[in-house]
Amino acid sequence: MQHSKNDVWVGLFVLLGAAALVFLALQSANLLQLDWRSGYQLTARFDNIGGLKPKAAVRSAGVVVGRVQGIQFDDKTYQAQVTLDMDKRYVFPRDSSLKILTSGLLGDQYIGIEAGYEEAHLADGDRITATQSAVVLENLIGQFLYGKAEESAAPTGSKP
Repeated sequence: MQHSKNDVWVGLFVLLGAAALVFLALQSANLLQLDWRSGYQLTARFDNIGGLKPKAAVRSAGVVVGRVQGIQFDDKTYQAQVTLDMDKRYVFPRDSSLKILTSGLLGDQYIGIEAGYEEAHLADGDRITATQSAVVLENLIGQFLYGKAEESAAPTGSKP
């Protein structure tokens, strides 16, 4: 009898450990978000979102102040429409701007919000119009190579 009682406790402990590992894995991959606090939603349009994904962080001064809730393509403006779920503890002026930034050189992309100076604050359902798209590494390399090609094609030694 005592032997089977120990087996039950060991089995329960193993199950709790496995559940904790699954929880930590989902939480670290941003696939699970347990946050019951209510917030407010904002929308913004970008010409290019790069590798931005739903559930990506929205940061201001390095602090996570919200998450990307969804990304859709607007076939009328040919832009990406991003819906943000902002934490209600943080309020930003109406003239704030958004940038898509990258953590490190090749890290995950997130949205950075820079606070403006207006006294009126953003509210649920507002749209932020001041946006800056993601910097795409391939485009930068192409521009660099194109600039080098133009330099080599330009005549040298010609004086006006």
